[in-house]
Amino acid sequence: MRSIRAVGFDMDYTLVHYHTREWEEQAYEDTRARLANRGLDVEGLAFDPHLVRPGLVLDLEHGNAVKPNRFGFVKQACHGTRMLGVEELRKVYAREIIDLSERRWVFLDTWFALSEACLYLQLVDRLDAGQLGDQHGYIDLYRRLRECVDATHSEGVLKEQIVRNPNRFVDVDEELPLALLDLKNAGKKLMLITNSEWSYTRAMLRHVLDRFLPNGMTFRELFDLVIVGARKPAFFEENAPAFRVVDDESGLLTPQVGALAQGGAYFGGNARLVERSFALKGEEILYVGDHLYADVHVSKNVLRWRTALISRELENELSALESFKPKQAAMSELMAEKEALEHRFSLARIALQRLDAGYGPQTGIAPRELRQSMQSVRQQLVALDQRIGELAKQSAELGSARWGLLMRAGNDKSRLAFQMERYADVYTSRVSNFLRYTPFVYLRSPRGSLPHDSGPEGGASNNSSWSGIPGASDPSTSGTEP
Repeated sequence: MRSIRAVGFDMDYTLVHYHTREWEEQAYEDTRARLANRGLDVEGLAFDPHLVRPGLVLDLEHGNAVKPNRFGFVKQACHGTRMLGVEELRKVYAREIIDLSERRWVFLDTWFALSEACLYLQLVDRLDAGQLGDQHGYIDLYRRLRECVDATHSEGVLKEQIVRNPNRFVDVDEELPLALLDLKNAGKKLMLITNSEWSYTRAMLRHVLDRFLPNGMTFRELFDLVIVGARKPAFFEENAPAFRVVDDESGLLTPQVGALAQGGAYFGGNARLVERSFALKGEEILYVGDHLYADVHVSKNVLRWRTALISRELENELSALESFKPKQAAMSELMAEKEALEHRFSLARIALQRLDAGYGPQTGIAPRELRQSMQSVRQQLVALDQRIGELAKQSAELGSARWGLLMRAGNDKSRLAFQMERYADVYTSRVSNFLRYTPFVYLRSPRGSLPHDSGPEGGASNNSSWSGIPGASDPSTSGTEP
């Protein structure tokens, strides 16, 4: 952070967080009303906050929501609102690898997508039941839904309700202003770059910042640059002109000629204009946002800006993992015991195979003893599996009983975790977490691990000694090649 000269911020779900249930439920109802006006049967539908979560992917070809791992293999899925069983999952996705560049897939990478995805899956159920009239398929259904969602946001109906009653919708972080003041007084320029319009931006920042700033200071004095209507990701890719906000109350605009001014507020513009105006290089700018593509991926990929991703859900995730630690330790012990027993069973089996076929080194144990050993181990494994299964089920439901943890898909990283790791230099749950490290910290990535790092010898964790079979001698001690 010592080398960072400017820190840019998105606004929604970055500086301004929302009570997700309130925001998404209102967005859901506004969209549902529009669908009803277009003649779709949406009577009786209600927002379900547990149905979907960030990190999932909509499959518009099948009307499904899926949770892929980092390689794009689907680990969980639902059709409409119904979760698919193991056999159904294999039938549909055994040979599928998700490629997010294909229009078939819609990545739910922000909280704003939850109401839309919830409504889509509920409508898939009704489409399957023949309740939606002339719908032609899952893709057409999503297109119609998306038109209503876009209209809701473009007309600003939801934002008007938030501005009228911010206490209902906005989750204020009282530590946020101090974190921003620390950065500013450490010599870093603070920039706000948001897609929201001026009137909404002004109302939200007044609500979450102004009353906590010292000596009558306002957000306008806090930020060295404010850009609204940025049209990200185009802001990072194109060269749109900028317009200066010449009147804070009315939002009156005038074309901007030349460099952006210190302390100015603007509509539009582009990232390269920001760099030129403040004599900044890409690696000297940290951009902080909540959207994996529009905020983090594009700014890093096109301009090589440093990036920080904000995901409030991490707090619930870490809390769930912390509370599960004792059970996780118990499950790890049981798994180590299971691996040792499986290895013991396999050694007995290969010894019996070699004895029956008359080849290779011999253990000197009678076939009957080998079979008895295998039977005993099998019984122990069945008992172990029952104990492990109970804990594994609880582990799989951490964070969400339906989808599990945000950052994991089975034993692997989720696709969302992979994207975050790939495009974000750092990620955290809220901007105020910078208070825990100061503006002068040097943030180092942890040492990467490899599969062979897991065992004490750098390889598989199983003990390869023949002593796993009672009474066996190790052939390597008798001069025979193991």
